[in-house]
Amino acid sequence: MWRWFADMQFQKAELVISAPDRRSWPDTHLPEIVLAGRSNVGKSSFINAMCGRKKLAYVGSTPGKTRLLNFFNLDDRYMLVDVPGYGYANISKQQLLQFGRMMEEYFNEREQKKGAVILVDARHMPSEDDHTMLEYIRYFQLPIIIVATKIDKVSKSRRAHQLSLIRKDLQLQDGEQLYPFSSATKEGEEAIWQAMKTILEA
Repeated sequence: MWRWFADMQFQKAELVISAPDRRSWPDTHLPEIVLAGRSNVGKSSFINAMCGRKKLAYVGSTPGKTRLLNFFNLDDRYMLVDVPGYGYANISKQQLLQFGRMMEEYFNEREQKKGAVILVDARHMPSEDDHTMLEYIRYFQLPIIIVATKIDKVSKSRRAHQLSLIRKDLQLQDGEQLYPFSSATKEGEEAIWQAMKTILEA
């Protein structure tokens, strides 16, 4: 299946590796963009919808299944890096420390990183974990895209107001944009891919 975004179509979208540490990172020079968000925000559905695949990323009934850094190759041109979801209560302190080390290792050492997409739930105000992740990525001075998922579950009469509240709560800085998105209706796909392409090709 081919997937259009902007002026491109993907003939290949595949999981390259699920990496526990830098020794497992793929040896490529492809530009990478990181996908981050709470465990129940719909990251897997976002990846599948945006890449035009039904089962590229695992979608489970129990959030928090991602335990590694998942590298997805798109036509040997770009790499999406799905990091472990945060805010999931049923993990051990040891796992939490492991996640932290994985993240620090990647953001400090991976030269291919170009920017990040942070997913928040459009139905709710951003959590403390969302704020922490946003500040963490800002620290590395990377371009950031904010995506408000599950926008189809917010009534049309409330959407503009809800998105305005989220923007204000996150105190978006220059260059940071909030995009509504729905994996069910495909709303926001093209605009988000355009923004991602701008980061990846900078």
